[in-house]
Amino acid sequence: MTATGTSASFVPAQLTEPELKLLQALIYQECGMFFDERRTHFLQDRLQRRLRECHLDSFYSYYRLLISKEGKQELAKLVENLTVNETSFFRNKSQLDLFHKHILEDMLNRKTARQEHLIRIWSAGCSTGQEPYTIAMLVADALAYYQLRHPQSGAPISPKPLVPAPWRVEVLASDISYPVLRTAHEATYSETQMSTVDYSYRLRYFDKVGDRYAVKPAVKSLVHFDFHNLKTEYLPQHNDVIFCRNVMMYFDEPEQKRLIDKFARCLNARGYLFVGHAESLLGLTDKFALVHRNNGTAYQKVEGAS
Repeated sequence: MTATGTSASFVPAQLTEPELKLLQALIYQECGMFFDERRTHFLQDRLQRRLRECHLDSFYSYYRLLISKEGKQELAKLVENLTVNETSFFRNKSQLDLFHKHILEDMLNRKTARQEHLIRIWSAGCSTGQEPYTIAMLVADALAYYQLRHPQSGAPISPKPLVPAPWRVEVLASDISYPVLRTAHEATYSETQMSTVDYSYRLRYFDKVGDRYAVKPAVKSLVHFDFHNLKTEYLPQHNDVIFCRNVMMYFDEPEQKRLIDKFARCLNARGYLFVGHAESLLGLTDKFALVHRNNGTAYQKVEGAS
């Protein structure tokens, strides 16, 4: 049933307990997000917004819309409204230092010994792109430094490529929100968004365009954006590292365990998983071992885990 009058005169509907349970179950089934008692108020607020946008007068009408064939687009909008797309360049520096200075070194040494030269990293829940572009810049830095210490035979190439031969780098970045993926693909950022990027990185990896900063094409070419719902089984395989930071907090424990098992299957042998600063795998799995150095933490897939 459609409410009469303009949105300005819209009277908020009351969310009943049965309606709340129906909508909680639908959201959980769709994307694995779980809203316990502590987060019910947040869920109600977001549902109220969508109800208003759709000009509906009851949450049951909204539920009926979501499960209809015509409601798929609205369901995507609801899920997008339930995620907090907070991100920044070089977020959680101690964790990125661990990745940049120690984990990449370990990976490059192992790959060189096996004569494998593909580095594949997945940023799951990439939001507006700052995380995957940060990863691409750090990998380019690490490869340049590694190449200095282990020079390849042959004539030097000029101009020097961002990724030196024979190395190849693929950073896959995924999210459940199409609008943030579009923003990420545009790869231009404001001065405020660039506040955590130091001068040397701005100089090497960005072009100033008016009052914004555009990621240089060479960096942008390393990152590929795609839509992924972590609830599904069809996730990117054969990754050396997965970043999934501040995403698991949306899930309950059974869904967290399922997700960690999926990540184990998506990682190469002895691959690494990064989760949020306040997130932990403790008590959830025996497939990963904690790596800790100078306040930075990550998890390494244990031998034989699949």
